[in-house]
Amino acid sequence: MSIDPSSIPSFGAPQPPQGGQPGGAPAGPPPVIVPDQNLVAQLLDQMQLKHVVDDDGDLTAPWEGFRVYYMFRGDQKELFAVRAFYDRAYELERKGEILDLVDEWNRETLWPKVYTHTHEDGVVRLIGESQMIVGTGVSLEYFVTTTANWTQASVGFEQWMIERLGLQGDIEEGDKPEDGGEDA
Repeated sequence: MSIDPSSIPSFGAPQPPQGGQPGGAPAGPPPVIVPDQNLVAQLLDQMQLKHVVDDDGDLTAPWEGFRVYYMFRGDQKELFAVRAFYDRAYELERKGEILDLVDEWNRETLWPKVYTHTHEDGVVRLIGESQMIVGTGVSLEYFVTTTANWTQASVGFEQWMIERLGLQGDIEEGDKPEDGGEDA
């Protein structure tokens, strides 16, 4: 398998001109934008994802079993975060097992970074989070691609946990209508 060198990020290294402008002049760097909630809403629309604005003013895309929030934080909204709140509750006694799985995920993937939150009643839930500083501006293409990848990875984590915990059968059983006519 070979890797296309143009697919590797340069992190500021000079790049050969791509395309160029009329007369042979280089095209120059891509435009820099400061993203906002409206841009994220447009992106979610393009991805055909249902979304709402919650009581805190954050965009939220709901899935069965979790929600993904798209948030701008800081005094000038300079920090953009995509956070997934997973609904599945784990008993406190299983926290060690869950932490081992979360550690495995965090070692093997770039995002979202997942952590546990233990509620006062002893219920353990998972949260996934990815963040970038956007206050000084970012390339539109980079922002769109990264946000889409973070969203896809948040969905992927839920599926990964279902597989790792062997819950697929339980979930499929929950999807079947109960007719009451079968013997247990």
